[in-house]
Amino acid sequence: MELSPTAKVICGMIAFGRRTGYEIKQFVDKTTSNFWSASYGQIYPELKRLEDQGLVVGREEPTGERARTVYDLTPAGQAALEEWLTADRVLIDESRDEGMLKLFFSDVVPEQRIENIRAMRAVHERKLAVLRGIEEQTRFVRTGPYLTLQLGIGVTEFVINWCEETERRLLAEES
Repeated sequence: MELSPTAKVICGMIAFGRRTGYEIKQFVDKTTSNFWSASYGQIYPELKRLEDQGLVVGREEPTGERARTVYDLTPAGQAALEEWLTADRVLIDESRDEGMLKLFFSDVVPEQRIENIRAMRAVHERKLAVLRGIEEQTRFVRTGPYLTLQLGIGVTEFVINWCEETERRLLAEES
């Protein structure tokens, strides 16, 4: 069974342990959101679809007055996740970076180019600080998340260095 992009995130998060929709969103925000995000508006309808398809099963487990549903993968859900993880297909490489979009169109307002590059660098410096902040706690949890974090740190450092070098080069060309 082909999983939607959001279903891949949800099944993967549940594979780490049973979760509510809210817990899935919180886990996404703390882990994959720098490279693959999901909103509540995506998560809850997808949980319903996955349950209708028999890939997850929800159990009502209220806490006090609050209703909550906790989800587990079914054997079919585990199989669908494993099928996706082992499939020999071309990987989707999709990114939405407004800084890169502004850089692409910067010939329209070239005098703004350096400021845009500085803004890109600032975004990536903030991102690097967040990644470094979770690096120590991730090192001993699971290998996959730690390796992903290391890749994210490396890519982010590369972008920061590129921004710094490009700004210096453009300033030198202006002189």
